[in-house]
Amino acid sequence: MQRLSGPLLGIDQGQKTVFAHYETDGEMWTGHGPREIRAKVRFSASFMRPPVVHAHMGLIDMATEPYIRADLTTDAITKHGFVLVFRTWDDSRVARIRADWMAIGELPDDERWDV
Repeated sequence: MQRLSGPLLGIDQGQKTVFAHYETDGEMWTGHGPREIRAKVRFSASFMRPPVVHAHMGLIDMATEPYIRADLTTDAITKHGFVLVFRTWDDSRVARIRADWMAIGELPDDERWDV
């Protein structure tokens, strides 16, 4: 659990198309085996310290045969942004993924002094 001690709480949210490989016959659509795509996201303003980030798939466009295998997570969270990580494996075919995300954390306060 992250305890927030400052009076300024910030919430940022957005959407990010992680990839659209059906348009270019990219590796997520045509490849096999373990595959990973990383997409950087920058917050609209910096937090005081790394916030809590929640992400989920807002759009998933996949072939339904043979199986749907998908993993979306976050990585490298800083006060300025984070990285969305999408993984699939085996013979799953993924055309495109859009992630929706929300970050919650303390904002810098110009009136707060550390003595």
